Amino acid sequence: MEEAKQLFKKLKIHTLLDLALITPISYNDTTLSTSLELGKINTLEVKVVDSSIYGGKLRVTFNLTQSGRRLSSTFFRVSPYHYKLFEIGSQHVIQGKLEEYKGYLQMSQPKSIKQIGKITPKYKTVLKESEIAALIEMYISEQNLYNEGLDSKEVATLMHLHFPKSMEEVYENGSLKKEFIAVLKFVEAYNHLKKLRGKRVDFPALTALKGKIEPLIERLPFSLTKEQNEVIAQIQEDLQNEEKATKRMVVGDVGSGKTMVILASVMMALPQKSILMAPTSLLALQLYEEAKKYLPSGVKVALVMQGKEEGEYLEADFIIGTHALLYKEQLPDASLVMVDEQHRFGTKQRASLETLVSKGDKKPHFIQFS
Repeated sequence: MEEAKQLFKKLKIHTLLDLALITPISYNDTTLSTSLELGKINTLEVKVVDSSIYGGKLRVTFNLTQSGRRLSSTFFRVSPYHYKLFEIGSQHVIQGKLEEYKGYLQMSQPKSIKQIGKITPKYKTVLKESEIAALIEMYISEQNLYNEGLDSKEVATLMHLHFPKSMEEVYENGSLKKEFIAVLKFVEAYNHLKKLRGKRVDFPALTALKGKIEPLIERLPFSLTKEQNEVIAQIQEDLQNEEKATKRMVVGDVGSGKTMVILASVMMALPQKSILMAPTSLLALQLYEEAKKYLPSGVKVALVMQGKEEGEYLEADFIIGTHALLYKEQLPDASLVMVDEQHRFGTKQRASLETLVSKGDKKPHFIQFS
């Protein structure tokens, strides 16, 4: 238990849900490939038919058990272990990226697989792979997740992510299933709310925001939807409150028109400044281009990304950026902070941005778009 406590400390997490929300960035699947897929990772049963050393490299020719085709592999970092392992006549299961050159199958530096049909999650943390895997194995169980107050759908999603029986459980068209992303966002918010119990959650706002949105609406080449107008009206009411800083979450699928709600919020904040943090450079650039296109010409917009800046961000009315914003020595006073989470985004990073522009007890208004 003491060792686990130290690992939690290294990860800078405190609860079981904090751990459950550290989800795999990828998986290593040793299920045997049912067909040959060029340019992708394949797991194949083979038999060594030839082995030779050339220029310090080990070249091995395999016969594919399934199809009988020949496959050549080159091992660059060789040792006596490799020579003995790939003796002529020996049988193996190998895994690597399959390529074809002039009709010949090739797989450079394949791994020899000891256990077939195993799916191993890969995590990106400060811990060793064995340490994070041991923590997940020890604490993430159906019963423990139910004890945290999650329902059956949320429990099933987290169990599928950490202990998948097949890649089809997790991925759809090469990406994490949309319903999994939605559940993760909910669990993240739920975990955050659990932590807030007993903590102060209401703070006075830096200032009330009463800017007009009409200059934006009048120049749009289209009409806003009923849903957009309703959300904008709710935000408008929130931002006019000086006694309490707004904390609002706006949820909508990709293509639901969140960008116009973001730009309307920027107009409400004028003449005060607004900051928006996006999870990727691509999304930040898209938002920047749309802001330049639709906002009135008098509204100064700036972009801040790693290795790229557009506009004078200290002078801008609306600053759009990625995590690079967190590393700026100085950020302008902003009365509205927004985070666009097309994908998941860390709670600590959101809080860091909010803290950077707070003044003592007073906080900026905050809107999270998910």
